[in-house]
Amino acid sequence: MLRYLTDEDFDHSITRGVRRARIDIDIVRIQDVGLRTRIDPVVLEWAATQARVLLTHDARTMPSHAYARVAKGLSMPGVFVAQQDEAIGRIIDDLVLLAECSLEGEWEGRVIYLPLQ
Repeated sequence: MLRYLTDEDFDHSITRGVRRARIDIDIVRIQDVGLRTRIDPVVLEWAATQARVLLTHDARTMPSHAYARVAKGLSMPGVFVAQQDEAIGRIIDDLVLLAECSLEGEWEGRVIYLPLQ
């Protein structure tokens, strides 16, 4: 099952909703692991060392930092960018589905935009 890391500005109601939907999904906030206010490359490095897919709303800068890691040949377990104007319930459903149905390493080096189409 996928393990998630949420970045600093990720909507906490989505995080709580994922936890309520499936208590066994491993999802942590960067605030909980001492990364609050750290820059994107540091957050991505920690996510890689912990094999966690990063959840973010930051479609402006996070994807470019993620792809820069890939270009350097560094591990990047994946980034899921949740659209801020989408219904929270749909994002929660997608995250639960992805956690349940993804294979280990399936999202390595990829940036995926939610909701899924």
